[in-house]
Amino acid sequence: MGDDDQEARLRLAHRLAGLRAERGWPLDELARRTGVSRSTLSRLERAEISPTAVQLTRVCAAFGRTAARLLAEVEGEPPRPVRAGRQTVRRDDEAGAVRRSVSPPGPGLRGEIAEYVLRPGVEVDRDVPPAPGAERHVWVLEGVVEVTAAGAAHVLRAGDCLRFRLWGRSRFRCPGPDPARYAVFTVLP
Repeated sequence: MGDDDQEARLRLAHRLAGLRAERGWPLDELARRTGVSRSTLSRLERAEISPTAVQLTRVCAAFGRTAARLLAEVEGEPPRPVRAGRQTVRRDDEAGAVRRSVSPPGPGLRGEIAEYVLRPGVEVDRDVPPAPGAERHVWVLEGVVEVTAAGAAHVLRAGDCLRFRLWGRSRFRCPGPDPARYAVFTVLP
């Protein structure tokens, strides 16, 4: 078996295990829903074997997916850089905030990096998170930023990093005297 085949099997195994974990099903439950033995499902999730067409169809049906959709989710794509000049930038000059979408877009991927720059005194306040339950990492590159999330306030300086899961309101504020530049790494649930 070639490296590409093994990599594809590993991606499929990881996705199958992830779909089962998202539902909180033990292997016995998935076996009951699919008619595929528990031991076979276990070997599929460990990438020891590749599924037959019938097994794949049954497992996909249990997860409410077509086989084509599942395979598209795990399809290997060559890495594609997005050069700095081609990254999407949203400026709100009146509010004093700039957001750069750093991560290249990718179907089925759950992580994203965005860079923010806030002028001194600027505050960005969100009542509702765009993706409740998302994991966030805030890494300050320059300046100082005050981050309020999950009801707690934190003052972060250059080099500091804060990690949290976002369920409700959040606030980012640059107290100055210099602008704040920080990166937000988001991992969707």
